[in-house]
Amino acid sequence: MVVASASAIRTKKTRAVGVPTIDLSLENKELLIKQIVSACEEYGFFKVTNHGVPREIISRLEDEGVDFFDKPVREKQRAGPACPLGYGSRNIGFNGDSGELEYLLLHANPTSIAERSKTISNDPLKFSRAANDYVHAVRGLTCEILDLAAEGLGVRDRFAFSRLIRDVHSDSILRLNHYPPVKDWDPHNSRVGFGDHSDPQILTLLRSNNVGGFQIRLSDGLWVPVPPDPTGFYVLVGDALQVLTNGRFRSVRHRAITNSLKSRMSMVYFGAPPLDAWITPLPETVSLQRPSLYMPFTWGEYKKAVYSLRLGESRLDLFKIRPGDKTGL
Repeated sequence: MVVASASAIRTKKTRAVGVPTIDLSLENKELLIKQIVSACEEYGFFKVTNHGVPREIISRLEDEGVDFFDKPVREKQRAGPACPLGYGSRNIGFNGDSGELEYLLLHANPTSIAERSKTISNDPLKFSRAANDYVHAVRGLTCEILDLAAEGLGVRDRFAFSRLIRDVHSDSILRLNHYPPVKDWDPHNSRVGFGDHSDPQILTLLRSNNVGGFQIRLSDGLWVPVPPDPTGFYVLVGDALQVLTNGRFRSVRHRAITNSLKSRMSMVYFGAPPLDAWITPLPETVSLQRPSLYMPFTWGEYKKAVYSLRLGESRLDLFKIRPGDKTGL
């Protein structure tokens, strides 16, 4: 069940947990791979430092985002409504979910970004260059992490995950979220900026300014506040990667809380496969002892399921293999 934007949530059921932090410049590759696999299995989430994405590329897109969200509402609405791409405010998806935020949702494709930029910026070329340079950089980082993860799982084709994202028809998305300051903020009864959910894609890279509010949910149901770090990226396992690894990696449920008097902005890259790509556990993750947990489906089929459900509902349940279902093993 998704908490409506007007509701307050109590934050008693949270606890402090050290966020897994992985230094990508680590020279011991074996240890680096082990850390990535362990974080994906235990949390479905970790932070990366020394990631190689130039600060200048991050700053340019951040500046463009700040400029856009500072515009009068009427000007911002020229870039909307979000169906699903474009500018949106408060409404999330098509099934009645809402939050205390406004956002820009863009297809991570140079041509699409260039076209959308005409309604977003007074200098469309400047915006599209900033967005495309950012996408290029974080896509490279996403693929680097996925290649290391595949190697750690013993997958013979270590590009099995990243190839889906590098495909020219990849359905990857770039999202800019803006959480405005909240009047009469109560630290014990915070409002929901973006409700409890998991990301449906393969891997998510999130970067935000130096304002807190992001939380992940552990397997025991407790919420963990994640300290902001503008110099790092937060990596989230998505539903598709959970399936591709036959459940070894788990997609992490997360939310954003408007628990600050300061404005928070995040830039999120969702690495996704092409619409016609089949999502099914890789052979190396399936055995007689661990049979396939999921039915094969295309990314397009999964997207339809995502759009048909509320934000907080579990879409993967629709594709789980039940006792008695016929499988390849």
